[in-house]
Amino acid sequence: MAGPQHRRSGTIRLRVTPGGFATVADPDLRIEGDELVVGSERIPLDGRSIQELGTATGAGAEAPEKLYSGGSGASPDDILSVDAAAAEQLAGSLALGEEALRRLAPDATPVLWPEHFDLGITLDKVNYGVSLGDSYLDVPYAYVGPWEPRTGDFWNASFGAAHSLSELPDVSAFFAEGRERARQ
Repeated sequence: MAGPQHRRSGTIRLRVTPGGFATVADPDLRIEGDELVVGSERIPLDGRSIQELGTATGAGAEAPEKLYSGGSGASPDDILSVDAAAAEQLAGSLALGEEALRRLAPDATPVLWPEHFDLGITLDKVNYGVSLGDSYLDVPYAYVGPWEPRTGDFWNASFGAAHSLSELPDVSAFFAEGRERARQ
């Protein structure tokens, strides 16, 4: 989604939508649960290749070129295996993160970054966000990442502070505490 959008509209930013995520500019593509939505057409993701989906939408399947390293490592020929329940859980994590970020900073627009697939904002040289899981923690988690290292009990990760969503009773409160502690 980020590749076709970058080629057409010059941005890789994605956004959270009900039940999933979407592009922010042309082409208008959305993932809702285990389906790719293009206009009124819904295409099941499971069992299809990335190339097949890119062809079906007319958007293509190439990643953005020379913008970032890393990413998913998926190739256009890879066949997707999508579990509907897992997709719903991940969409719920994104929705929770979106709500908490908007409470923290109502004027900021959370961005779902495709290279790490995390939802975040930056305020006063501090990143706030929700990751769906990565090499740091393989489950969805919230994080506060100051650009300059901080010390103290709150800062439990090499990049700042992080806790799995399942252990955070209030993600908004975690972000607010992180903002206050980052000011110290």
